[in-house]
Amino acid sequence: MMPMIKMTAVTAIAIATCLAAITAKAGEVLDRIVAAKTLTVAVVPDWPPNSFINSNSKLDGYDVDVAKGVAERLGVQVKFVTPQWDIITSGKWQSRWDMAMGGMTPTKARREKFAFPSVYFYEPSAVAVNKNSKLTDQAGLDGKRVGVTSGASTELYAQQNLVIDALDAPPFTYKFKAGEVKAYSSTAIGLDDLRLGDGVRLDAFIAAEAAISEAIASGYPIKQLGEPVFYSPASIAIELGDTEFGGKITSVIADMKKDGTLGLLSTKWFGMDKTTAN
Repeated sequence: MMPMIKMTAVTAIAIATCLAAITAKAGEVLDRIVAAKTLTVAVVPDWPPNSFINSNSKLDGYDVDVAKGVAERLGVQVKFVTPQWDIITSGKWQSRWDMAMGGMTPTKARREKFAFPSVYFYEPSAVAVNKNSKLTDQAGLDGKRVGVTSGASTELYAQQNLVIDALDAPPFTYKFKAGEVKAYSSTAIGLDDLRLGDGVRLDAFIAAEAAISEAIASGYPIKQLGEPVFYSPASIAIELGDTEFGGKITSVIADMKKDGTLGLLSTKWFGMDKTTAN
């Protein structure tokens, strides 16, 4: 019995230590934001219409406008940084930014590193192929080379390992089993490879439907293959620990939904209100 008692005591101490560490961090991020009068937000610079560099060499898009609205309602300025998506999703931000946009899908694995205080739109992800592709349905991608953005929920889908951990997430099924999943540092680079020709570097690329539509409108020789493969709740992400900051974000987004601001921004950038699951 003694070994069991000792193990229980050690476990209790370890748990207490972890809880103390989290408690000690509570309020730290919000205090830093208030002291600096600045909310630092990580966005992806090549994901139109959510976030991209416009013709005036400025960051623009839905995510950018939402982040500006959050900062304004917190009574602070906003500062944007543009790390790669896989760096954002890896965690260990080390105070380089306070929150991340980018439509992160809550998953069980991600909840070990992040808190998701508020879903701010619902994103359909779809399959793009070169316009010369002879494929007529997604099942034809069995055994093919499929591109994705590294660290994105589309990568997990292509690996048949996606578990969305959020309320109101519509169910989905896997439409194909890729022969090779090729991960890119950004959606833009992957779509650039797809545009080179059918099967030259890729047979297909999975991305946000809005990003595929934007690329087609920009003249990319690609097309969408079938209906979206899954719909994901896109959430603001923050690191674990500061529940006070998370609560502020939840409250602000709720207010932006209630007064219609979020819906108007969605319609401005997507041509429709994507802030609800219906």
